[in-house]
Amino acid sequence: MKVDFRFSTFLRGVLCTIVLGLGLSGPLWSQTRPKVLDLGMENPASLIYIGNSFFYYNNSLHNHVGQLRRAADSKDRLRSVSVTISGSGFDWHDVESYFRPNAVGAYSFDSRNNIVFNKVERLFDVAIMMDCSQCPIHPQLKSVFREFAKKNSDIVRKFGTRPVLFMSWAYSDVPEMTAQLAEAYTQAGNDNNAFVIPAGLAFARSIAKRPELNLYVPDKRHPSVAGTYLAACTVYASLFKKSPVGLSYTAGLDEATVKHLQSTAWETVQDYFKP
Repeated sequence: MKVDFRFSTFLRGVLCTIVLGLGLSGPLWSQTRPKVLDLGMENPASLIYIGNSFFYYNNSLHNHVGQLRRAADSKDRLRSVSVTISGSGFDWHDVESYFRPNAVGAYSFDSRNNIVFNKVERLFDVAIMMDCSQCPIHPQLKSVFREFAKKNSDIVRKFGTRPVLFMSWAYSDVPEMTAQLAEAYTQAGNDNNAFVIPAGLAFARSIAKRPELNLYVPDKRHPSVAGTYLAACTVYASLFKKSPVGLSYTAGLDEATVKHLQSTAWETVQDYFKP
């Protein structure tokens, strides 16, 4: 089954900017702007990631975000849970069940691997949700994306949790997905008053600046360690509105690569959320 990758003149312009690496000092996104420019809370203490293998690759995105947060503040104890189903879309997850009492997130492990029972006012401050990698732009599934972006946002709000949509990245051999995914996620965020993390745009910016740095594993979809680290830096920069540049956590990557990925994430977030 093939995805229909037809797109507007505007999106072609965005894609050309990304692919050719032109105008990288300015915004990559210039027409459909996000309405929600910040999370609406400072320093969220608990996150649930709801998605698929794009999250759980490389020892899970939530672990890398937590390491970045600890590098910024050694006393921080960001509590995160990742609920993933391989290949899943929005509609595969029973999101309401993740908020039932004494279940997901009811206990966690401390730095010494002791079980800690969590007694909190609300289970999660933030729910970061991602559809399948093609679903938002697939001719048969994009309506499901829109339906469940609303449904799942409404569900998490019912529990006092802020909905966040995670904009995924293009396949390495289908770069035109970048603009389409960015459009789909930004519009869904605007329609549902939800915050959007522009990870896909960070991937495109990195590729334009350093095409030799591989953000993918051989299947051309899933992230390499560098890709996961870039996504984590983008999550950190988006949620906390702080630059990851200079943070000591490196995920084992070399200094030059880390500096590039940290600065790319920060530049992308600043551009995307520019009023």
